[in-house]
Amino acid sequence: MRGFSGKSLIWGTVTLCSAMIAFSAGQQDMAPGEIIMNKACVTCHDMRPINMQALDMNGWTKLVESMVEKGAQVKKEDVPVLAEYLSLEHGPLPNGAGKPILLDVCTRCHDLHRIRESQYDRDGWEDLLVHMIGEGAELSDDDFPVLLNYLARNFRPQQ
Repeated sequence: MRGFSGKSLIWGTVTLCSAMIAFSAGQQDMAPGEIIMNKACVTCHDMRPINMQALDMNGWTKLVESMVEKGAQVKKEDVPVLAEYLSLEHGPLPNGAGKPILLDVCTRCHDLHRIRESQYDRDGWEDLLVHMIGEGAELSDDDFPVLLNYLARNFRPQQ
């Protein structure tokens, strides 16, 4: 078996340090709640359950507290920080027939923040949905008009 040479040990150390610096720099760009979420929530499950909740601050607080009871590693003082982040980024949506479709179909690829920030007129939403179907979105012919109506009514350009 071949041992490490001095150069390969130095190279390995430099590579590891670079990776650690890059990881730390990436975390500096994150909100405190996002860091907590990545350390506590995503260690047990992926983002899909988070993207599908659409809860308000109270709902997220209750859910986070129930996860802590199940073993999630969130400090008591971090619960409000995490719940606030989750309610801002993965928070509530207007009620309507299209809401469950949006939560099921759109959140397979997009988070709620991105969806809420998008504001199109009806034609813009229709074009986008047709494009998303072309990209593989599993939106049925029956669900298409329901989702289109929901998006056009709730996520339109501000006057």
